[in-house]
Amino acid sequence: MGKALGLLLAGTAVVLAVLALRTAPLGHDTVRTHDPVSATPRMRGSTAPERPARPAALPVHLSIPSIAVSTDVERLGLQPDHTVEVPRDPARAGWFEEGPPPGGLGASVVLGHVDSVEGPAVFSRLAQLRPGERITVRLSDESTVRFAVRRVVTYANDDFPARLVYAGDARRRQLNLVTCGGWYDADLGGWQGNVVVFSERVP
Repeated sequence: MGKALGLLLAGTAVVLAVLALRTAPLGHDTVRTHDPVSATPRMRGSTAPERPARPAALPVHLSIPSIAVSTDVERLGLQPDHTVEVPRDPARAGWFEEGPPPGGLGASVVLGHVDSVEGPAVFSRLAQLRPGERITVRLSDESTVRFAVRRVVTYANDDFPARLVYAGDARRRQLNLVTCGGWYDADLGGWQGNVVVFSERVP
C-alpha cells in the first residue's frame, strides 16, 4: 500500500476522492497520485474546512482478535498536495484525523498497509473479516469503544465510493477500515483495488 488517498475540499464541505493504496516499488513510504483521475484533488477557496467537533479522547490502539491485529494508531492528516497521508510504518494503522474519532457520529476511517517490501503488513488479513466479528479501539483517556463488522467489500480503484467510506451516515457511529486489495499488477502500478471493512459501534 503506497498509493495516496485523494481529498477534495470544497468550502466547508469535505468531498473525498480516494484513489488507492498500493505497495510502492521503492518502499512503503513512497506516496504517488493515481494518474488516470481527471481532476487533481486540491483545496477550493482560501480557508480549510471546519473539523467536526470531537472529544479530547483520540484513538491510540486498534485490536481485531479474529485476524490477530493489535496495533498502535498514528494520526494521519493531509499532505501539501491535499492527498491523505498513509501510515509511515507498515506495521501500524493510522486514523484520518479530519473525520470523527472512533465512537463519534459519522464515519471514522482507519488506514493500514496490506503489505510492504518486507512482507505482510498490519492489514494483510483484513479481507478475511466476516460480519459480526469485533473490533476494539482504545482511546487516549483509556476508555474503549467496540464495533461489529457489518460487511467487507473490495472495490476497484476507479469505483471507490469515497462518500460512503468517508462521510458515512451522520446518524450512526461507524468505523471503516481501508487497505489495498483486489488484484496486483506491477505493470499498472501495484494493487488495483481497495478492501473496505464497514463496522458499527456496539455496547
